[in-house]
Amino acid sequence: MHLSDRIRILLIFLPLLPICSLLTGCADIGDSGSRRAPSSIPLEPCQLAASVGPARLAAQCGKLTVYENRAAQSGRQIDLRIAVLPAISRTPAADPFVFITGGPGEAATQDYVLLSRAFERIREKRDIVLVDQRGTGQSHPLDCPSSETDLATDDAALEAEVKRCIRQMDADPRFYTTLDAVADLDQVRAALGYPRLNLYGVSYGTRVAQSYLRQYPDRVRTVILDGVVSPARPLGLTMASDAQRALDLIFARCAADPACHGAFPDPAGDLAVLIERVDQAPVSVTIPHPTTGEPTQVKVDRSTLATAIRLFSYAPETAALLPLLIHSARATGDLSHLAAQAQIITQQLEGSLSMGLHHSVVCSEDVPFYSNAARLAEGEQRTYMGERYKELERLCKYWPSRPAPAEFLAPVKSTVPVLLLSGAADPVTPPLNAEQVAANFPSNLSLVAPGQGHGIITLGCTYRVAADFVEKGELRDLDVACVKDLQPMPFFLSLTGTSP
Repeated sequence: MHLSDRIRILLIFLPLLPICSLLTGCADIGDSGSRRAPSSIPLEPCQLAASVGPARLAAQCGKLTVYENRAAQSGRQIDLRIAVLPAISRTPAADPFVFITGGPGEAATQDYVLLSRAFERIREKRDIVLVDQRGTGQSHPLDCPSSETDLATDDAALEAEVKRCIRQMDADPRFYTTLDAVADLDQVRAALGYPRLNLYGVSYGTRVAQSYLRQYPDRVRTVILDGVVSPARPLGLTMASDAQRALDLIFARCAADPACHGAFPDPAGDLAVLIERVDQAPVSVTIPHPTTGEPTQVKVDRSTLATAIRLFSYAPETAALLPLLIHSARATGDLSHLAAQAQIITQQLEGSLSMGLHHSVVCSEDVPFYSNAARLAEGEQRTYMGERYKELERLCKYWPSRPAPAEFLAPVKSTVPVLLLSGAADPVTPPLNAEQVAANFPSNLSLVAPGQGHGIITLGCTYRVAADFVEKGELRDLDVACVKDLQPMPFFLSLTGTSP
């Protein structure tokens, strides 16, 4: 698909293995009080690489072959890529730490590389287990080459593009869902010999973690949900209002900051002028390509502008640029800085996301339930993004799907201790989601980081709170004051730096 259409529909060598991890007859006893059984998956030394940048991590990698159609247990088989980063301790705990990434469509073995420092303390005593969800990374990815077809308004072109994409996949997209993924994960758990798991999910990964907990409650020791997806809120339905809420908070913080307010007295008004301008006539700008440096022409319309603003809202580092970029574009009429920054972000997203898996999940688990939750979308048209969920509805008319059972969106209830992490200004998974989810876990602790965006595990001391929780296996006596004291990055008053 054309890049703008694809994005529119939407973020050193390690020590050798301890001897006991290599010998099948050597089982470790962890603080869970249970033994790890021998692994049946051969693991070999490998290097994990991030989707962008030069970062690498040494690990032990292998594969597990599973049926694409798990219910039938026949037909096409696919390989799941698995990576294990062995614990540093010679006597590691029997229950590993499982990193589940977001998207839907991102690969755990790639994303973990960029976040690995946040989990170093956990790895001192526990293996880190990574599984590329089926349809992502090196687990039979659902990808197809891009085309330059404009799918914005032509349903016939969209249908033809979906069919072209499916023809190029050696896969049936109906069998690439969250429920398939959690069944895969439990098969990996059993094959590696782990009795129980400590789960960390970020963004969409929190849905996977909750679904695993629902399906396999006795196989989970602790859960960390970072940027919480609530089962009661289908993905995409409140995309625009969640983004508007975060932007309003960013603008309100600018208004409360004398330096930011003095430089940019009305960023909301500036944005309204820009939206009106591109609504009347899209603007073409020429910018250097993010990777090649070649001059590239970009059409900035309402959708491009809204996508850029939303992606900038994800992290405090980019949110700090928003008042400046919006005001500058309004004052000068030059949209090139905003377009260039947006291209960098979307290029990174394009390189890390399997859009086929994204569509399979959303079209099976979310869009079929939009009508049941229509009240949640009542204010979407009054946002800077507009009713973007309708684009997902349009896509899903043509994407092969297998609707999830009705109980899929029911609350997940458990006595397993759960740590919930939220950014106060998260444009994707607002703290309200965590509140809804926490109500169903009697043993829960919900932390909201002031002024922060989507995913907070790497910020301040949050990684230490998470490590202490996993070590103890309970939420009592955790020192969380430092999370509540986190502060967002100061606003940029010029492209050369932030305010004092």
